[in-house]
Amino acid sequence: MTAEPFRSQLAALEQRGRLRRLSPNAGRDFASNDYLGLAGDPIIAQAVADAVARGVPLGSGGSRLLRGNAPEHEGLEAKAADFFRTQAALFVANGFFGNLCLFSTLPQRGDLIVADELVHASVHDGIRMSKATAVFARHNDVQSFADLIAAFRAEGGKGRIWIAVETLYSMDGDKAPLADLARLAATHEAMLILDEAHGTGVFGPAGRGLSHGLDGRHNVITLHTCGKAMGAEGALICGPQLHIDYLVNRARPFIYSTAPSPLMAVAASAALDRIAAVDDRRDRLAILRQDAAEAICAPLGLPAPQSQIVPVILQEDQRTMRIAAVLQEAGFDVRGIRPPTVPAGTSRLRISLTLNVGRSDVAALGETLRRLVQ
Repeated sequence: MTAEPFRSQLAALEQRGRLRRLSPNAGRDFASNDYLGLAGDPIIAQAVADAVARGVPLGSGGSRLLRGNAPEHEGLEAKAADFFRTQAALFVANGFFGNLCLFSTLPQRGDLIVADELVHASVHDGIRMSKATAVFARHNDVQSFADLIAAFRAEGGKGRIWIAVETLYSMDGDKAPLADLARLAATHEAMLILDEAHGTGVFGPAGRGLSHGLDGRHNVITLHTCGKAMGAEGALICGPQLHIDYLVNRARPFIYSTAPSPLMAVAASAALDRIAAVDDRRDRLAILRQDAAEAICAPLGLPAPQSQIVPVILQEDQRTMRIAAVLQEAGFDVRGIRPPTVPAGTSRLRISLTLNVGRSDVAALGETLRRLVQ
């Protein structure tokens, strides 16, 4: 096979300012999703060390349906179901994997998936594996969701409706209108799948996420990733027992994958305890958000952020990457985000607020950014 198609495509990406490269962590953390600073938490680390000491293995040794189902997996799932106030939970490798399982498995032929146009790439990939029909609603526009459902019914569609959104959008930092979407789902007897990747740990009582008022409903499934604010790895699919059982029996990514490490199940279990007990950290993160509103958003004419994710949209790919590079050279780990991760013409700096930085760091970033952008 000739290498030319790959070489020419990479060259085209570089010319457009879209070539990706792996780079080491350097500078003050304005890029990670370790929002509460728990990735290096000594309490979580000690829980893993204690598990190693009592003989919990590093590897699972197989899929969950073979010999890979460990007591640590089941213990975590029981704790998660109780914590998120749902009937059952399923621990999987990560959030991307979780969305592949959900959307490739639960919606059936003849059903309709209505997803927000800005929903995670993993949802798009899960939809591609689905037998259901899928359409995409305008971002956070409940009427658009309703219109697409009405059109499906008007055309004779009789299957179940599946509404898919992120509770907090990873690139824009805005929140989904969950109450209105829940009412829409109830009206149409639809299932509501809520991706809590960036809400878990940061919002809600004890960090249960933005969906905390909807958890436990018969038509709600939530996905809580463990690798962001929880500081661990993996993801928890939470919902009715029936749907969890169906995933265990029919989700090919789950059935045919080696189970996550039992030690990571221990870490995620400890992380649930930690996020429940760190209201002070959520308060500190909220203060950083206020600081960012004053030091970054107001001087640049941007609205105050709704969350810990602050997008600075610069539109042009190459300009975005140049400014990101200068910020990194100045000691601020800020990454540029380009299409296809975001829509064309909306390349941006994605500033992530974490407790790995302090108030003075936010002020210094704001001062440097103002000089570069203005």
